[in-house]
Amino acid sequence: MTAERADLGFGAALDGLEDFTPGPAKPSERRTTRADAHRSAEESGFTSREPKPQEPARRPRRRRTGRNVQFNIKSRQDTIEQFCRVADANGWGLGETLEHAVDLLLREYGTESKGRGE
Repeated sequence: MTAERADLGFGAALDGLEDFTPGPAKPSERRTTRADAHRSAEESGFTSREPKPQEPARRPRRRRTGRNVQFNIKSRQDTIEQFCRVADANGWGLGETLEHAVDLLLREYGTESKGRGE
């Protein structure tokens, strides 16, 4: 059992469509090109959602190295840029660069804390 549908007011306007057949398709005089579409969009004030070109992206730094522990720190922007320059100049990943930095710090300062009030 189905519910009766509400009358939408078309009534007689839809009666007699049994004999309806669509007319032949009109051939297009000219196909719209991509350039036509871009020109029309600009003229009508359409704003593109395409991303605007940015500065060149850095190449991905993903490698399979066995390093699987994440270490998040906050730093100044210039320090991070210097760190990345060192990594790029030596062809190292960021994890490898950190390991080299820690090795240098251990050689310079050792493993004991000196004069830091600890």
